[in-house]
Amino acid sequence: MTPPAVERPVAEPAGGATAAVPRAGTGRQVRWTVWAQRYGAIAALVALFIYNAIDTPYFMTRQSLVFVLLRQAAPIAIVAVGMAIVIGTGGIDLSVGSVMAIAGQVGATLVLHNHPFLLAIVAALLVSAVCGLFNGTLVAWFGVQPIIATLILFIAGRGIAQLITGGELQPLSNPDFQWIGLARPFEIPVQVIIAFLVALGAWSVMRFTVFGRHVLTVGGNETAARLAGVPVARVKLLAYVTSAVLAGLVGLIAVSATSASDANNTGVGMELDAIAAVAVAGTPLTGGKVNVWGAVVGAVLLKLLQNTLIAHGITKEVAQIIEGAVIVGALWLQRHEA
Repeated sequence: MTPPAVERPVAEPAGGATAAVPRAGTGRQVRWTVWAQRYGAIAALVALFIYNAIDTPYFMTRQSLVFVLLRQAAPIAIVAVGMAIVIGTGGIDLSVGSVMAIAGQVGATLVLHNHPFLLAIVAALLVSAVCGLFNGTLVAWFGVQPIIATLILFIAGRGIAQLITGGELQPLSNPDFQWIGLARPFEIPVQVIIAFLVALGAWSVMRFTVFGRHVLTVGGNETAARLAGVPVARVKLLAYVTSAVLAGLVGLIAVSATSASDANNTGVGMELDAIAAVAVAGTPLTGGKVNVWGAVVGAVLLKLLQNTLIAHGITKEVAQIIEGAVIVGALWLQRHEA
């Protein structure tokens, strides 16, 4: 039996009277919307997988699934995990692509100047953390809107990366440094393993630590969080540092996998891919919720959708329009709270 529609008063602009109108998201519609938010991305991924298994030649091969799909989706998934945590606090990070470029150039430059590869990796991640501190300080301590604060490094960071290398492409040939992007332990691309470990670690932090609970509290109601004694500024700062460090890690993967450091192209568009992966998974962009595994599923779904469209003769331009429509659909579902 369908439950009766719930009514709520809505204030009229011209006067103080209220009128009872049916609530838009009730009954079966609410149940369907909640289901779509929670399981829609997985359902879409399964449907696409079945379609490709039937209609796309060689899709069900190890080369196609592991060394193409998962290998391409892994970097997006890593950045999307950091983005999900930032979004969970009610923020956004537009600088991840530029941070990737900076970290990649720092690591590659140190290796090219004969510094130990471990030093190069650690230095690149520390520089990434500094970028996160910059973003987090502007947001948490100076009250700058997240989109504006991270837009600064989005623009300036690309210039910083180009200054490090002089804007020139630098070829790499250091097997130890490039292990992070080219190795295949257990015949699995190392970036896939890294993405799984990052997601597992982030899920554990969000589920079992005080920081994880604080992220949700800050994103859900910052004022209430302050009154409850939550260190709001510290939580935001750590969230942006986490996002930047994960972006820096992917920057190292990118330059090592391509055997070249390219400040002009490393990380271009990554911020949009990461945000889209979070949104497609049903995570509200208004904060208060972090779905780590959903971000991973969203990254794989978007990459599989892109590969499916291209494999079936859809031009890149049309594919981008279709991907945009999918994201719009995901955002439409988020109008109703789960």
